Amino acid sequence: MTTTLSATPRTARRSQLVGALTATHFVSRAGGVARSFLVLYLTQERGLSATTAGAVLAAVGIGDIASQLLGGWLSDRIGRRRTMLIGFLGTAVALITLGAATTLPGIAAAAFGVGMLAELFRPVGSAALADLPPEDRIRAFGLLFWAANVGYTISTVAAGVLVRQGYGVLFWINAVAAIIAALIVWRCLPETRPSTAATTRRALLPVLRRDRVMLGMVAIHIVYFTVFLQVFSTLPLVMAGDGLGPSAYSMVLALNGIAIVVVQPIAVRLLDGRDTATILAFSMLLAGVGGAFSAVVHGSAAYATAIVVWTLGQIGVSVLFGATFAGIAPADLRGRYMGIASTTWSLGAVLAPLFGTALLDHAGRTVLWATSSVLGIALFIAVRVIAPSLRNRTNQLAGGI
Repeated sequence: MTTTLSATPRTARRSQLVGALTATHFVSRAGGVARSFLVLYLTQERGLSATTAGAVLAAVGIGDIASQLLGGWLSDRIGRRRTMLIGFLGTAVALITLGAATTLPGIAAAAFGVGMLAELFRPVGSAALADLPPEDRIRAFGLLFWAANVGYTISTVAAGVLVRQGYGVLFWINAVAAIIAALIVWRCLPETRPSTAATTRRALLPVLRRDRVMLGMVAIHIVYFTVFLQVFSTLPLVMAGDGLGPSAYSMVLALNGIAIVVVQPIAVRLLDGRDTATILAFSMLLAGVGGAFSAVVHGSAAYATAIVVWTLGQIGVSVLFGATFAGIAPADLRGRYMGIASTTWSLGAVLAPLFGTALLDHAGRTVLWATSSVLGIALFIAVRVIAPSLRNRTNQLAGGI
C-alpha cells in the first residue's frame, strides 16, 4: 500500500503525516524497553564483565551515529516511507537476534545492528516534517518531541515492571513495538520526498563544504549537547559525591521528564513565530546557567532547581531543533541534512562523558561546571553571531518550499 502526500487535500494530508509520525515515535519509544536494561542483561544474564558490556554498549552508540547518516541518505534516495519500514522491521530482527546471541562476536554484531536500525526513523521522520511548509514545522516537530518523551517515560516505568519476568521478554516486547510502528508507516504514512530527477541530484559533500551556515550550526549543536548531556554523565557522580544515592538522581530525572511533558506543549505555542536565533541563544545559555548552579549546591531540592533550569533550555532547543535545520536544508538534500543534524546529539552523547568525567576526575566539580558555564556563554555569543546568516538562509529557502 503506497500513500502519497499529494493524494489528499493539503490540510488533511499534513494532519495525516504528523499524526502517523507522532504515533510511530510514541510507539517506538514506549516499546523501547530493552535498551534501558541492556547493561544489566549483558552482565547478569550473559556473564560479561562490566568492561566488555561497556564495549557492547559502545557498539550500539557507534551504530546510532551511523544510523543518522544512513537514514538521511536513504530517505533522499529511496523515500521516507521505505527507509522507515527498513528501520523498524530491521530493528525487530536485530533485537530478537541480540536476545538470542550467546557468543561475544554475535552479541556485538547484533548490538551494532540495533543501534544502526533502531534510530533510523529519527532523521527520516525529521526529513518528512522538513518537507512541510515552514509555518507548520515548529508545531509538528514539537509534537514529535513531546510524544517521544511521553513514550520514553512510559518505557522506563514499564521496563522496571516487565524485567521481573526475565530479560528475554524485554527484547520480544521491544521487537513487537517496532513491528507495530512499521505497520503504522505502511498503512498511514504518506510519502513526502520532493520529486527530483536523477540527473539533478547533487552530492552532499561538495554542497556541505561550502555551506558555512550549516557547518556553523552543526558545530554549535555538538558543543551544546556535550554541555547539556552532563546531566546524564557527570551529574549523577557529583550527586553521589554529596552522599545522594540513585533514588535522588532518579527523582531528578523524573522531574526532567515531567517538566518536558507539562511545559513543552505550552512552549510550542509561545515560541511559534518568534525569532529562532534569539530563542536558541538564550536556551543554550540556560545549559551553562544550570551548570554554574550545580557547582555550588549540595541538597536534593537545590539539584532539582538546577535541573529545572537545564530542562527549560532543553525544551527551547528541542522545540526549535528540527525546524531550524529544516529551514536551512536544500530541498534535494533534506534527508541528508537532517541526518547530519541528528548526529550532533549522537556525537554529544559520546563526547559528554569523555570530557566531563576527565574534568571531574582531574580538576574537580567546580572546574567542570565553570567550564560548562563558559561554554554556555560562548554558545550564546556564537548563535548571536550566526543569526543574520541563519535568517537570510531561512528566508531564501522558504519561498522554494
